[in-house]
Amino acid sequence: MVLVTHDAIDPTTAYGLIKHEVSGSVVLHYAVVKKDAGHDRPTSCIDYRSQGDTAAELGLIEAELRERFRLEDLLLIRRVGCLGIGDIISLVAASSPNSEDAFEACKFGISRLKKMTTIVKTEQFVSN
Repeated sequence: MVLVTHDAIDPTTAYGLIKHEVSGSVVLHYAVVKKDAGHDRPTSCIDYRSQGDTAAELGLIEAELRERFRLEDLLLIRRVGCLGIGDIISLVAASSPNSEDAFEACKFGISRLKKMTTIVKTEQFVSN
């Protein structure tokens, strides 16, 4: 399942969305907005905008992960809008009969979400 949302990503809701009846492992990873992104000044927020068909791009990532790993279920959520420090940007959740596939699917999914071409990121900084 893939979702693009303006709404806050709720960890409990996300866990409830992923099937895990036959899985021995469920791995969830949340990317969050950090205060210091390695610039000279701290971040106040990051504006994520969708340009193009973000849901379709997530669907391609989902298909790639399902083909590559043994999964019972997979959930990819990408949030758009102006997100503050600590807000959840994205979620990759994978359930699998074994922990190795669940962890590796999450790891690979995270790297693919970072490279999405339909998301434009504009960082805003705290003014002095």
